[in-house]
Amino acid sequence: MMRQAGRYLAEYRAVRDKVDFLTLCRTPELAVEVTLQPVRLVGVDAAILFADILLPLDAMGAGLRFAQGDGPVFDRPVRSAPDVDGLREPEVERDLGYVYDAIRLARRELAALPPEQRVPLIGFGGTPWTLAAYLVEGGTSKSHGHLLSWSWQDPAGLARLLARLAGVSARYLAGQIAAGAQAIQLFDTWGGLLDARRFRELALPPVLRIVEALRAIDPRVPIIYYVNNGGHLLAELATLPVEVLSVDWRVPLDRVRAAVGPAKVLQGNLDPTALLASPARIEELTVELLEQGAGGGHVVNLGHGILPNTPPEHARAFIGAVRRHGARVVTGQAARV
Repeated sequence: MMRQAGRYLAEYRAVRDKVDFLTLCRTPELAVEVTLQPVRLVGVDAAILFADILLPLDAMGAGLRFAQGDGPVFDRPVRSAPDVDGLREPEVERDLGYVYDAIRLARRELAALPPEQRVPLIGFGGTPWTLAAYLVEGGTSKSHGHLLSWSWQDPAGLARLLARLAGVSARYLAGQIAAGAQAIQLFDTWGGLLDARRFRELALPPVLRIVEALRAIDPRVPIIYYVNNGGHLLAELATLPVEVLSVDWRVPLDRVRAAVGPAKVLQGNLDPTALLASPARIEELTVELLEQGAGGGHVVNLGHGILPNTPPEHARAFIGAVRRHGARVVTGQAARV
């Protein structure tokens, strides 16, 4: 589940009570502890490395910090071509080596678990467009006025920033694979800001650069691409050269399947708020989701991050429902959470 290690788990909150968020990300032993919590406590079928998509931007000298109640803040936002020139070119092994240390440690810890809990480890990063959405705005934003203004007034300058981010991301994610990540997920949280034409022009080229770079390193590692609020982009995503297309909850999976065809594995896409319903209702909704996902590969998941007020037993009810009904509903396939 997306954000599967997080505030809905009391065990995660106990760790966070001891350290701030960035310290948690930068301390491999603690990052691995929370990475493995959902495997041990909830029963998911893969561990997802605990990190943050914005860490490469910090390595580029943007001055990342997390303000209480406000989320990420960049002390040195990038809003012009000269600002792009001022970014550092990080040495990923040196500047982000704590992420790789966490991956190596997580793989060792997973190998030591009982056989039924020895699951794969997924690494991840943000797409250049989504990283830029935070870097240009200086943090979170409702309107993304700085980013969208730049995209209209100086698209070539913004393209330079996106190219820089693509290069750093490709090296960073290649390092995750080398350290032991068995799949990579790319999060395009803000891809849905763009219409289809501007998505093709602005956001898609740097994603393709990353995918091509990772393919050249190890074509066996699956790549998952997640887009939020991107139902209008399905025609563009149908030809994206990734194994798994992950979508939010706004478009039913059968409609996604009709738009992208049978070849792609789909991931998703239960509304995260559905986990606030009763366990019986969660089971009904999960069966509906499994039926919608039939007709091709399906990685069962939420359509966005799990909410902090989700009862852990409701997360377990979701997973239990997949285990009970997946193989029956999806003929000839074993549904995975």
